[in-house]
Order: sequence, then C-alpha cells, then structure tokens
Amino acid sequence: MVRVNNLKRVVCGVSGGVDSSVTALLLKRKGYDVVGAFMKNWDGKDELGVCQADKDAEDAEQTCKALSIPFVEVNFVKEYWNHVFENLLQDYQTGLTPNPDILCNYHIKFDLFFDYAKVKLGADYVATGHYARSSLRMDSCDSEVENTKLLTAHDSFKDQTFFLSHIKQTSLRKTFFPIGHLLKSQVRNIASDNDLNHVANRPDSTGICFIGRRNFQDFICEYIPDNPGPFVDVDTGKEVGRHQGIHMWTVGQRCRIGGCLQPYFVASKQPETRTIFVASGTNHPALYSNVFITDTPHWICSTPKDLLEKGTFDCYFRFQHTKPLTAAQIAFNQSGLIVTLKQPLRALTPGQYAVFYSGQECLGCARITQNVDNAQHLHKTDVCSSTA
Repeated sequence: MVRVNNLKRVVCGVSGGVDSSVTALLLKRKGYDVVGAFMKNWDGKDELGVCQADKDAEDAEQTCKALSIPFVEVNFVKEYWNHVFENLLQDYQTGLTPNPDILCNYHIKFDLFFDYAKVKLGADYVATGHYARSSLRMDSCDSEVENTKLLTAHDSFKDQTFFLSHIKQTSLRKTFFPIGHLLKSQVRNIASDNDLNHVANRPDSTGICFIGRRNFQDFICEYIPDNPGPFVDVDTGKEVGRHQGIHMWTVGQRCRIGGCLQPYFVASKQPETRTIFVASGTNHPALYSNVFITDTPHWICSTPKDLLEKGTFDCYFRFQHTKPLTAAQIAFNQSGLIVTLKQPLRALTPGQYAVFYSGQECLGCARITQNVDNAQHLHKTDVCSSTA
C-alpha cells in the first residue's frame, strides 16, 4: 500500500461504530496517513439469521469512503476461534467464568492485528476507538516512550482500560487512543458535525458479540453438552435441586429452585463432582469475600516498586467493568498474588480478571483463581456432608 507523502501511517481499527469512525477522523485531521481496517472475528449468524459482522463492515467501509481513506477487511475468524473461543469453552467446562473481551484484545486486536498492521499494511502506529488514554502523545510520537503508561479515559463512565489491562507494552507504545480525552456525547456531536450520520446515533454495542440477544444458557448449550449435577445448600450440605451443567452458571447468579423460602444463589462450583454450592438469600455471607488468589500477574509497565521492595502494595481494583474501584492490598503468593480487600465484595468470580489501578494509571491485571472465603465455606460444607 503506497504511502501518502511519506507521512506517518496509522492503521485505525474501524468497527462500524461511532467511536472508531471519529477516531479515524481525528487522526486524519492530525495529518496522518490513515488506513481503516475492519477485523472480522466471528462469522456466525444471530437468532434472526443475520450476520452482524457484515452490517458492521458495510458501515465501516462507508466511514472510510466519507473520510477518503483506504479500507481493508482482515479476517481473523479462525484465529479468534483457536485463541479465544476454544479457551472460553474450556474455561466454562472447568467451572471458570472467562472474559472474552480481555482475551480478544490480548490475542487478536493488540497481537495478531497489531502485527498485521505493521507487516502487511506498513503501519508506524495503530489506533482504536477505545475510551482510554496513554502517556504516548499523538503530537510527539517520533520520540518513543520506553515504558508507556495506560491511563483512564476522561469519560469515567465509558472508560475501557479494564478491557485493555492485558495489553503488551510493545503494543501500547505504538498505539493511539484519540478519543480518550472526550466524552461520549462529544464523540457523537463530532460525528454529526462531520456528516458521519450513518454512525452518529448508532446504539452502543453491549454484551458478548457472538451471543447477540440470545439467552446465554441456550447459546452455550450449542457447544457444550449437558453434564448434570446437584445444587447443594452451602449451610446444610443437602441436595436441594439439579442442574444441567456447571458451564451454565456463574458465581452470584440466581438459581430458580422451587420449594424454598428464599431464592438460592450460586456461591461456588466444584467441577470434579459437578456440584454447585448455593446460598439462600442474596446477602448470604457465602457470597461475600475480601480475600482471593490470582495467577501470574501481567504488569503493563513494570512490577510496582513497593511490591518488590516491601512485599505489599496498596492500590485499587475492580473485577467487573461497571463496578466502582475498591481499595485493596496485594502481595506475592507462590506464582501469583493474594489480594486483600478493605471491604468484602459479592460474587468474586474465578476466571474473571482482577484489574489494578493507581490514580489514573491502569497497572495491569491478574486472573482470579480462587476465592478464599468461598473455599472456607466449601470446606465447612464438606464436613457437614460427611457427618450427616
């Protein structure tokens, strides 16, 4: 692909939405040689027989035509299946609750797509429409920052650093987030003011892209066969119902079990016996914990200095994108971390990512492997069952 007047080339991921469209617009205004690239990661049809990816690609191409920039479509369907979806299925079968958005950013957008943009499209930089910022400045990109920091967006409600928390440093130092300083309302206004009307009022995408509007349990059953087991009361150790597979349930979810005074909620899962331990009442102590263990952490810049020198580090964390930050202290624990929270949280979920923050900086993440308080409740239940 021929360069425009030897300008710095930025390959912009265009998704067909307003955020990536305005991202491409702002890059062109800055004087970059912009190429719009649409990633096709899933080729299935939704419950109405419609392939949303095809409609997204049409809107992305329309944006590129309106901006007079080249448009290319890159197919990562096979890679997404191998690196993201198969891992997701494996996690569900072993009782974990994965986060496909974090996995997609790690394996596809900021790895395979990033390399494709550099090698095949001649990119000097890559850009996306994520609501995030970094310490890399768009107007001084000739001087590469060795340790680029990932920073939260100006729009705290739309901030997407949670999903970017596993990004590699080598990718981050070559990535722009042009709308990170804007509010969502400003992004829509910019689109309207610049004749990008086909995306200006387009609804935000929500949920997992390949599920669409389908019920999750109906969807996952298409890929994982039923594997029945018991619902067991975490207090009494007695079976109170049956389920069709641990892959259909996640910690904190309400279980529709008849004949009980209060509704039951998933407290923990035991894959070896296909047992789901349930707690009566949404505020049952078994649903709350303030200590959990993770696998090996990923630090975007470097391991926090206090953690290395003092053995502990005070920071903030969240394990769900929409939840507020919670004060936490982290320490090394064998190959991972042990995280202690100042206040107990409900439904800390193995398989999800704990994402750590200090001020405006997103430090990195670690996958939750064990909820310590739930493990203690599980032990009590085993004792109760054995003496019943």
